[in-house]
Amino acid sequence: MIEHWIEGLYQSWGIKAQLSALDGEFDLNIKAESTDGARYLVKIMRPACDVGLVEMQCGALKHIHTSATSVNVPVVVKSTMGHNVETLLDEKGNARLVWVLSFLEGVGYASFTPKSQHLIGHLGCSIAHLHTALEGFEHTSLQRNFKWNLMQAAWINDHLSVIADSDRRDLLGSVMLDYSEHLDSVKALPSFAIHNDINDYNLLADATLTDEPVITGIVDFGDMCAAPRVCDIAIAGAYIMLDHPQPEVALSALVAAYHAVLPLSASEIALIYPLLRCRLAVSVVNSTIEALTRPDDPYVTISQGPVWRLLENSAVAHSLITARLRVACGLAVSESATRVGGYLGQLPRGSCAEIIGVEVGNAQCHSLSIEGCSVPQDPFDLMASEARALGDDVTDTADVWLGYYNEPRLIYTDTAFRQGPSKVSNRRTVHLGVDVFAPAATQIHAPLDGVVCVIENRQASLDYGGMVVLEHTTPSGDNFYSLYGHLNPEVCQKLQQGQKLKVGEVFAELGTQEHNGGWAPHLHLQLAMGIEGLGTDWPGVANPDEREFWNAMCPNPAVLLNLPDEKLCFTSVDESLVLQQRREDFGSNLKLSYSKPVMLLRGWKHYLFDQWGRPYLDAYNNVPHVGHAHPRLQSLVSEQLRRLNTNTRYLHPAQSALARKITSKTPEHLCVCYFVNSGSEANELALRLSRAHTGGKDIVTPDHGYHGNTTGAIDISAYKFNAPGGVGKPDWVQLVDIPDVYGGKFRQPDADCAELYADQVDDAIAKINYAGGRLAGFIAETFPSVGGQIVPPDGYLDRVYRKIRAANGVCIADEVQTGLGRLGEYYFAFEQQKVLPDIIVLGKPIGNGHPIGVVVTTQEIANSFAQGPEFFSTFGGSTLSCMVAKEVLDIVDDEGLQKNALHVGNQALEGFAVLKQKHAVIGDVRGIGLFIGVAFVTDQEQRSPATGIAAYVVNRLREHRILAGLEGPDNNVLKIRPPLTIGADDVDMLLETLDLILSETAVSQSNA
Repeated sequence: MIEHWIEGLYQSWGIKAQLSALDGEFDLNIKAESTDGARYLVKIMRPACDVGLVEMQCGALKHIHTSATSVNVPVVVKSTMGHNVETLLDEKGNARLVWVLSFLEGVGYASFTPKSQHLIGHLGCSIAHLHTALEGFEHTSLQRNFKWNLMQAAWINDHLSVIADSDRRDLLGSVMLDYSEHLDSVKALPSFAIHNDINDYNLLADATLTDEPVITGIVDFGDMCAAPRVCDIAIAGAYIMLDHPQPEVALSALVAAYHAVLPLSASEIALIYPLLRCRLAVSVVNSTIEALTRPDDPYVTISQGPVWRLLENSAVAHSLITARLRVACGLAVSESATRVGGYLGQLPRGSCAEIIGVEVGNAQCHSLSIEGCSVPQDPFDLMASEARALGDDVTDTADVWLGYYNEPRLIYTDTAFRQGPSKVSNRRTVHLGVDVFAPAATQIHAPLDGVVCVIENRQASLDYGGMVVLEHTTPSGDNFYSLYGHLNPEVCQKLQQGQKLKVGEVFAELGTQEHNGGWAPHLHLQLAMGIEGLGTDWPGVANPDEREFWNAMCPNPAVLLNLPDEKLCFTSVDESLVLQQRREDFGSNLKLSYSKPVMLLRGWKHYLFDQWGRPYLDAYNNVPHVGHAHPRLQSLVSEQLRRLNTNTRYLHPAQSALARKITSKTPEHLCVCYFVNSGSEANELALRLSRAHTGGKDIVTPDHGYHGNTTGAIDISAYKFNAPGGVGKPDWVQLVDIPDVYGGKFRQPDADCAELYADQVDDAIAKINYAGGRLAGFIAETFPSVGGQIVPPDGYLDRVYRKIRAANGVCIADEVQTGLGRLGEYYFAFEQQKVLPDIIVLGKPIGNGHPIGVVVTTQEIANSFAQGPEFFSTFGGSTLSCMVAKEVLDIVDDEGLQKNALHVGNQALEGFAVLKQKHAVIGDVRGIGLFIGVAFVTDQEQRSPATGIAAYVVNRLREHRILAGLEGPDNNVLKIRPPLTIGADDVDMLLETLDLILSETAVSQSNA
């Protein structure tokens, strides 16, 4: 009973505290919270514990604290007698060593999220700093024999029989065999005092909403021993990799960060992974043995599941990990690779035979990159016809052309290239070879002397067809390899494994489309520093996040074509330069989304792609109403620009076709259309129409509304004129509250919310009359978007419209955000409110990004407006604009996108409602169709806006490659407003990701 120790703690340390038990394998760990608010860790050692073990730990902690290196470890609290350790009796009368430490704040790494690359890197730095701080520390207890000393791990060989499963037993046997082969190298390294148990339960981490997560403490030095420092890295790496979605990447981040502080030798790097796997083997054998004697103690086997999942993970390329770690530390993938690189770099130009029999130095290079090529049209599905026609525009003028090395491409669309469950998961996009496009049957020559080591016919669609790998040997005896893909499969009969080829010897020819995987005839040429870890299935394309490693493993093969690297190496856009130029070329109030801006170069439906081909789910942009890069719009625009694009001063059927399409969707009284260039211009025109009809100027509008960026639109947009630096409200504008029934002045469940909000219009009209003004009308986003994705209470607009019309004003519905089927059940938002506006405004989505806005009004208002000057907009209603807008509306109908908005929107709203029950930070979920808001609060009862949490969420979604936005007066409302093409799977991923983010420690620990 831990209460037994209350008195002893007070008598020996003068600490009055409440006690609570913590986890521990053998010793009793107690958290003590004293009456003065201080917190301590009380460690009660197992009976007969050697006092030297405790004194060793105390000495080590003191040594660390007196070092010049900053490492956060506990401080030993001396007893009232000035001792580090006291001997107290437990409840059974046994003498126990007791000592007290300061209590470090933070969350255990095991339960902390997110386990980001930054956090793992910070751990690597922390371990290096710990090793620096421990330099010179010595104690006799460091030289001890015990089961957790990796230098003595061979003891488990005699206990492998406790593992019942024979496959797992064999697996551990192979791990220990690998360990034994490296043990002499481990013993040859110098030994130092190391922690020896940097596992996920001995690490503390923390973060804030604005700062990256960091390691806040390293605890429990009870397993200290003298051993090479690389043992600590291996132990920490073992636990960092557990259940990590990219274990090799995580380990590389840890080792690279350590190396940046305390450089590792190549021999040390080579020992990390064998020692890491040995630690995992020791862990499962030990826990299995302990479970036999302590079956009811969950702490004993707490890591077994994750350990087995890592050891048995077939997706982890064990043979490549040491090469990965070398590259992460700035070394070549192997010692021989350094020599091979030197050999290839010193080859005189022209030393290699021309691979296709002719020089290619003057051949044109053609880009297939995300930025430089629009193939494939659907970045998730390369069509066979597109593969066959790849580069047709080049081969029309040249028989031979070259494709770049290290180029990111979207043509690799098979699911085999995707490295995760969803379409926004990482995919392999970066080309690791060079393409030589030439006619089918072009003969292929060996560039250097070589030996055939792989011959295959890869018959799958969009695979290599015939493929050959040659092994080459440098004068110093180092091997490297070259791969040739898309060959005529007859090569499989002509060559034999082990066959020697002389430089210049013809050994294959390019295949036709029928038997080279379906591609336009070309050679895929790839170079590799070693294939021991690659096997025979080389990746020809790499994950962009792993470019550094794969570029080291498979460098630019330009030398084999007698060309300089720079001719064939893709040059990426320097994003930092683009950011710098943007800051230099534009005003500072032209803002970017997210704390880490994203550069996007391609789009498709509800997905966007950065320059390296990483896909993003667009859950934010309503402008591409029918999806990014819609094929029908591509085709229409291209074709029409070949013909004509003029203005409304000339007759053309496109204008009336669009007008009739729009008015087929509007109420009968809204029958006259005006075409302009944008929603902003449309709202300006709506003001002119209202004033022409009423003779008044004054406008009533909800606070925090937004209607565009022209002068007149800003005058009625409180979101802009009341913003910091804004010009303030014009005298002729009267504001009423946004009808926010969750966070506004009048809140549900008050049944009179609609009436209370609507009655504010009476005061606004009275102010106009008192000032001698005259009402022109009322304008509002039917569902206020920048106000926080607000759905007004039933009856609100009906009451408002009645009051406005009674005062002889007109009612303007800004449907830029909500119109054209976005709400699913309703084509326009005013239909949900059961009102008939006098003017409706459409913008942005009606052109799917093409610049067009539309105003639709009554014949009476149009007649009043016609009494004034001629209306004309040079590009408003241009031939092309009208055709694009008509096509957009047709696509909504033809593809059932309004119905999709209904079903997928309901799915999303139901999912967000479930998350609301799980996460107290979600205060409200609101919306209709694909117009959705999720309000974050710090207090459910007070509904206090959680602006910091909202910013954290939207930036973390961006890191998960989901684009969303924030709205509302306090920027605490997550805005979900995607293209109408978004699907059920995408919504599931959005919900799962948001659930994960809201569960993260950084959010739950926040004081926002």
